Amino acid sequence: MDSSLQDWPLNASAAEGKGAGDQLLGRFGATWTITLAVLMAVLIVATVVGNALVLLAFVVDSSLRTQNNYFLLNLAISDFLVGAFCIPLYVPYVLTGRWAFGKSFCKLWLVIDYLLCTSSVFNIVLISYDRFLSVTRAVTYRAQQGNTKQAVLKMVMVWVLAFLLYGPAIISWEYVTGQSIIPDGECYAEFFYNWYFLMTASTLEFFTPFISVLFFNLSIYLNIQKRTKIRLDIFHEVQSQSFMEELEMSPEGNFRRAFIKLLCPKKLKIQPHNSLQHCWK
Repeated sequence: MDSSLQDWPLNASAAEGKGAGDQLLGRFGATWTITLAVLMAVLIVATVVGNALVLLAFVVDSSLRTQNNYFLLNLAISDFLVGAFCIPLYVPYVLTGRWAFGKSFCKLWLVIDYLLCTSSVFNIVLISYDRFLSVTRAVTYRAQQGNTKQAVLKMVMVWVLAFLLYGPAIISWEYVTGQSIIPDGECYAEFFYNWYFLMTASTLEFFTPFISVLFFNLSIYLNIQKRTKIRLDIFHEVQSQSFMEELEMSPEGNFRRAFIKLLCPKKLKIQPHNSLQHCWK
């Protein structure tokens, strides 16, 4: 009995140490935790380096500073910040299953995370719209290529709309409802279980942009198909006309003209390239 009483504190402290180790590993085993950590680290490096190169190219090469490239720059900025700020904070949270940075920083992280992800979606819509204008209204579009103020205004509007979609709700939801439903050690938006808000926001963030991008790209495809058909028709018409002119200049063409002149000289003056069937009409 004495030995069991002496062993109890050791067993309790061992159990406590084991619980702390399990909490450190979180919801995954040691192997999966290390594997996921490495994959996420690779994702962070690829995201940051890739978008940093885009930003560097835009700064160094002044010829890239056209209106359409400004929208690509805006997309690169949002994706760069996702890789540099949002994902690094999400990695320990998803691996350990516990948010360790406090509620205030959680709210800041959520605002920036939702802002950047939404702005990325809106930037893709803006780029598709810009491509749509470049194809369907080519003359007007080329005339406005030097108007960088208009491009910057569209970029700012993307960020404003992206913030207004989720930012005010993340900041003020608990004050409007009078309570916070987020337990300690967790970090997610207060409206996470409000499906009315989620359906409305998802429609504005995903479904409407998806339909818009689909419409713009389908219109571009159909417009290019129409232009290609017109160019082919013109090419065939010019090629046919050139063939007829070459035929008229050849010896066979001279013989044909002389023969038609004998049969219907009046028709030859009016329609020199038509066939003999016009003589009988």
